[in-house]
Amino acid sequence: MSASQNVPPFRPALAHMRTQEIVRIARLCQEYPDAISLCFGESDLPTPSVVREAAELAMAQGKTTYADRRGVAPLRQAIQDYHRRTHGIEVPLERLSATSSGMTSIMISLQCLVEPGDNVVVVAPVWPNIVIAVEAMGASVRFVRLDADTGAWSLDLGRVEAACDDRTRAIFVASPGNPTGWTMTSREQRELLDLARRLGTWVIADEVYNRIVYDGSVATPSFLEVAAEDDALFVVQSFSKTWSMTGWRLGWLVHPAGLAHQVGNLSAINSTGSATFVQHAGVAAIHDGEPFVGEMLERCSLGRRIVADAFKGHERIMAPEVPASFYSFFRIADVDDSLAFAEELVDRAGVGIAPGSAFGPGFDGYFRICFAQDPKRLELALDRLISAV
Repeated sequence: MSASQNVPPFRPALAHMRTQEIVRIARLCQEYPDAISLCFGESDLPTPSVVREAAELAMAQGKTTYADRRGVAPLRQAIQDYHRRTHGIEVPLERLSATSSGMTSIMISLQCLVEPGDNVVVVAPVWPNIVIAVEAMGASVRFVRLDADTGAWSLDLGRVEAACDDRTRAIFVASPGNPTGWTMTSREQRELLDLARRLGTWVIADEVYNRIVYDGSVATPSFLEVAAEDDALFVVQSFSKTWSMTGWRLGWLVHPAGLAHQVGNLSAINSTGSATFVQHAGVAAIHDGEPFVGEMLERCSLGRRIVADAFKGHERIMAPEVPASFYSFFRIADVDDSLAFAEELVDRAGVGIAPGSAFGPGFDGYFRICFAQDPKRLELALDRLISAV
């Protein structure tokens, strides 16, 4: 008996959901045995042993059952300690919820706020999953582009205000940014919060790269340092980048205390929370993972220097400075189709880079590479890239 052809309709928003261009390039790299992919946002360093061993111990102790939907108590306490130690602020436990990833935190934030027909103002270039998440909710994205005219990325808050209207439910900003590494100052964060208060809209702040910073600071400025407890603010965090835990799926969300119940319910229906033994591994990351954070920063600092040296003085490559994160987002002159160029680069040079068109409109000609890599592998990839250019 053949399957029915009368498939009931599904939501129109899903019919137009795009396949990530970054994934297309990464899959293409898999067809070439010698290709080096710099597409994805993760280090090649393994998760530190202290974290892996904590997960093994938790499993051996039978910590494999359901956990509290807002996270096990030791993890939420550790996250509170982490904010105190890293940012010098006291975040009440009722404002802290562990989630099954930074992306889950973003999705929960949107589910708290967005109705079909609403819009979210997004500072771009931006990680493409943000756009897909907004559109999946039936809302639209209004991009506000960063400028790089002076050799460093900057944001015009006047453009942010101009993009907002009475259906704007949130302003999304990543600081440090992916893919640029652009980082807001405390003054800029205050100004954005003032704008949001005046307009009656929310701020969703992605701060997952805040420990990968190159000016000697412990961390980049956090909105939590300048915000009031009752501000309309979500702050998204993740274990993925700081502790090289991309595959573990663990993050957290800082939210107004009055939304704790709703965040817990949404966490339950999105993923029923992160695996219990993974949460105990997160406790170990916070308590005992600082030496690894130093190792990660050292690896990224070297990669950043290798990229800067490779691009320095190149007549066709414009690479703004990278104050934080582990990416370089650079422009290649005379390239007007980033995806086609990236596909050709894999075929011709055996190196995969993420096309700028994936990160928002107006970024064709730009490309992102992740430099949190083995130095020799990174140097070989850059040699191939520069030769091809």
